[in-house]
Formats: sequence, structure tokens, C-alpha cells
Amino acid sequence: MSKPAVLFLHGAGGGAWEWNIWIRVFRAHGFHCHAPDLLPSASGLARTSLEDYSQQVKQHLLAMDSPRIIVAASLGGLVALMNSELADAMVLINPMPPAPSHVQMPKREDYPAIIPWQLNASLSGTRRALFDSDEMTCLYAFRHWRNESGAVMNKAMQGIEVARPECPLLVMASEQDTDVPFTVTRNLAENLNASFIQLPGTSHVGPLLGKNAARCALQTVAFLNSQFD
Repeated sequence: MSKPAVLFLHGAGGGAWEWNIWIRVFRAHGFHCHAPDLLPSASGLARTSLEDYSQQVKQHLLAMDSPRIIVAASLGGLVALMNSELADAMVLINPMPPAPSHVQMPKREDYPAIIPWQLNASLSGTRRALFDSDEMTCLYAFRHWRNESGAVMNKAMQGIEVARPECPLLVMASEQDTDVPFTVTRNLAENLNASFIQLPGTSHVGPLLGKNAARCALQTVAFLNSQFD
């Protein structure tokens, strides 16, 4: 039996490159992988909205054969939830939470029109963020961070109402996530009646880029195989 197609969605300030390890694991297990970059709108990054990203994801999903799987991290997790009606299974890694769970997120000031994550990136800062990754991964990530739309992040932080996914759902949460706290993700998983995996000693992006990334991908493959085999 042919394995389903998987759409990988990256987080804010990242790109499809974040899924390199996962794609190798998934392809080795027979899955068809699609990992697009979430792109700025034609009006430019400063005018790019969360809905722009959601529409891109919807188009990618509609172009895929069913059954369709979404595997998404951070901001990508929220965009995935906005399109859950098109998915036959979903895996969310440290997702930005929808309303009403968004109120549990740490408070912060509004982001500027363009968040200069690429411009302000430093290797030392990348090392701190990816404390569970090796030096080569940190260097690679430092060279690939990108700027992000402030409108996208501000809207996400304000809370987006989404329908409860009706498909099988796995949520993975990093214990040492300083962007989306572990307790927020755990509570979201409980609210969505999702399967849940706790990842000890892991950073926000560690499940994708850290030393245990391949193991996290294999855990996800095991969950998906249990749903489709």
C-alpha cells in the first residue's frame, strides 16, 4: 500500500530547510514529502498576513492526493490548524496556540512591520536558541534565518479561532521551549484530545534541528503508521 503524502510547514523566520532531517526519515519509510516555503505576498513582507500563509497552505493541500498529512512546527502549527478540515492526520510540534489557548502565552509588545530576524541574527544567539544542536547545525541555521512579517506574528499572538480537528492528531512539546512554553502545548493537546509526546531537554526548534531530530521524526512515523497501515 502506498504511503500518504505529507505537507511539512515551517515556523516563523525559518524555511523548508528546517525539515531536511525529517524528510530523509519520512522518505526512507515510503512517504511522499512536500516542504514549501511560506512566501511573502505580492505586496511585500510587511503587508503579508496570516491569511496569506493559510491560503498558500490550502492550495498546497488541494494539489495533493488524499490521504493528506500535515506535519507542522511553531507558527506552521497554527496555520495547519486553520486548514485542519483538509487533513486526514496532523502532527504539531510546539505549535503557536489558537484562541483561547493563546492567552497562556507570555505577554510581549507588538512586533514591527518587518521582524529583522535575518538582519539581527548572530551565531552566538543561534547557539543559545539551539542549545540541543551541534555546531554545524547552528552555523547552517544562522545562515538561513529569514525576516518575518510583523502582521503575521501579531495576528497569531492575538489569537485565532479554529475548528477542532476531526482527524487523528499528535502534539509534541519540548520541555525547554522558551517560545511556546511546554505547559501551553500540553494544555492545548489536552483541549484537542490529541495524542501527546513530551520531549525532555529539547528547545523550540530542537525537534527539527537538534541532536534527537531523527528520533522525533521516527516517533511521528510510528504514530502515522498506526493510523494508516
